[in-house]
Amino acid sequence: MVGLMGRVTGTVGPGLVGEVMVRVRGGAEHFLAYPASPQDRIERGTVVMVVEYLPPRTVYVSAAYDG
Repeated sequence: MVGLMGRVTGTVGPGLVGEVMVRVRGGAEHFLAYPASPQDRIERGTVVMVVEYLPPRTVYVSAAYDG
């Protein structure tokens, strides 16, 4: 999971439990998501990278591209 790319489907940010769609196991799956840096806010549609995975369905993410 760590290092995989995904797309935010529900805003990720401080005080929020966001959601991301990640391509895994030949398909795409939804995961609950938190920002890797607690102060970051990542808007819907942003491409992210998984930096930490907590089974079964939780990931910590950061924006994949600056911009």
